[in-house]
Amino acid sequence: MRTYRVLLVEDDEPTRGRLARAVDTHAQLQVSAAVGTCAAARQAIAAAVPDVSLVDLGLPDGSGVDLIREIHAACPESEIMVVTVFADEAHVVAALEAGASGYLLKDGSAEYIADSITQMLAGGSPISTSIARYLLRRFRDTPDAAPDGKRGENDAPRLTARESDVLELVAKGFSYSEIGAALGMSVHTVTSHIKHIYRKLAVRSRGEAVFEASQLGLIKLRQ
Repeated sequence: MRTYRVLLVEDDEPTRGRLARAVDTHAQLQVSAAVGTCAAARQAIAAAVPDVSLVDLGLPDGSGVDLIREIHAACPESEIMVVTVFADEAHVVAALEAGASGYLLKDGSAEYIADSITQMLAGGSPISTSIARYLLRRFRDTPDAAPDGKRGENDAPRLTARESDVLELVAKGFSYSEIGAALGMSVHTVTSHIKHIYRKLAVRSRGEAVFEASQLGLIKLRQ
């Protein structure tokens, strides 16, 4: 059985470790390099062309979209998957146009991420459910929808100031304990806020919450 080499490009060290474990626990996948910058990714590719590259979009020394474009041009046989918190249309479309074949939000389980990689290697284009649903809404002919495909301002749910603070930190990838420490509240209170956010946004995961909130203009995601 063939083993596929996977390059991880993720600047957050705990997330990079989680992704590396997700890859290495799969029988057909092996991490060839795990790096946190565009420059280090270029060095890794020069040393050994990966079969798959998992790329975050918010990197400290450049755009993940530009890096995807470089990898696609230099290694057209290598598959590329985005793993990120950015779920807005601009990032999704730019990454897919640059050469990515898959687009996942970071809140996916280890098993889901590994299975999505093998699905991509088999010719699929795995995309997180919330993003796929949004793309379908954008291209579906719905006369009753707003002209830009989004809900109007009057239809957007209202978050409290504290819920907005919590959601901003969720979007940055903070854990519940880190959010509690940053905002001076207990983990129990953070969990309560997040449950309220999920209910108001009609979502069931961190990634979907960030995605819906960014589409409604409730939070701003910086590249």
